Amino acid sequence: MYGHVESLARRINKGVEAVDGVDAVLYRVPETLSEEVLVQMRAPVKDDSIPELPSPAELADADGFLFGFPTRYGCMVAQMKAFFDYTGQLWREQKLAGKPAGFFVSTGTQGGGQETTAWTAITQLAHHGMLFVPIGYTFGAGMFKMDSIRGGTPYGAGVFAGDGTREASDTELALAEHQGKYMAAVVKKLVQD
Repeated sequence: MYGHVESLARRINKGVEAVDGVDAVLYRVPETLSEEVLVQMRAPVKDDSIPELPSPAELADADGFLFGFPTRYGCMVAQMKAFFDYTGQLWREQKLAGKPAGFFVSTGTQGGGQETTAWTAITQLAHHGMLFVPIGYTFGAGMFKMDSIRGGTPYGAGVFAGDGTREASDTELALAEHQGKYMAAVVKKLVQD
């Protein structure tokens, strides 16, 4: 809504593109809120350079995924859940089975559910037979820094948005870039094998 997931996605994209032979494509899922509601919420206009995914069927062509979304009450937002609900045909045909996927999230507060959002989203991957790829503690020392507020968990990158005005920190963005590189390496290995 306010660009926090987008900022992480752009850095994840940078990380993916840093791995030779792996390409990344950024997409948005369809907005479910009306324009009137978005205006009342003071949501900025979406960047047109990131298109909406034309159809969930497009997912079948990808080798791996990193799904990013804000949190609402410790779960993925309704827009993302609605998107997954439209993947029924892919599920029926198991077109996504065996494909690696991970998550990155944005929450309003430190207790806002970055880990529970990933836990509850894993059910989407499980029903599709996808392989959940967490980042664990592969970010190294950056995962243990306590000198500033930092989103992100072993489940994936994250940002604390506060009331919507806090921007992602350098550490949060670096973690997102790391997640992109990490996932790209996993995808590359699985595709080559």
